Amino acid sequence: MRHRIAGRKLGRTTSHRVAMLRNMVTSLFEHEKLKTTDAKAKELRPLAEKLIHLGKRGDLHARRLVSAVVRKAEVVRKLFDTISPRYQSRNGGYIRIIKTGPRPGDGALVSIVELISEGKEVKAIKKHKAGRRRPKKKGAEEAKPAAPASSP
Repeated sequence: MRHRIAGRKLGRTTSHRVAMLRNMVTSLFEHEKLKTTDAKAKELRPLAEKLIHLGKRGDLHARRLVSAVVRKAEVVRKLFDTISPRYQSRNGGYIRIIKTGPRPGDGALVSIVELISEGKEVKAIKKHKAGRRRPKKKGAEEAKPAAPASSP
């Protein structure tokens, strides 16, 4: 039983796993989208969300904590200047994982990890809900033939 065992080892040593996750989170913030396996995506999400939360704080200590994980200085700047301000009114859920299916070569389940774009989401949902309800046509009920009366 796996009681009180958090996280996945992903078939790697600790140092390899930490380095891989640091590279992945750096690439995610640099390109704002990433294609990887499901297990890696699920391990990446908490780390990326914590770093975005630190970016929302915006102080020097938060910047140094993020710099200890993210590999490139320009990506740290991008996180603090452009990515984190997007989510000031949001309390979490900055990352979306979309499952795309098995990989042709080895059958591993693949996902796309992306940052949620705040403005586009809200508009798309509102349009979809508004267009969903349509008034019933008045002539539709009259056009239906009456059911034949059954004889006893």
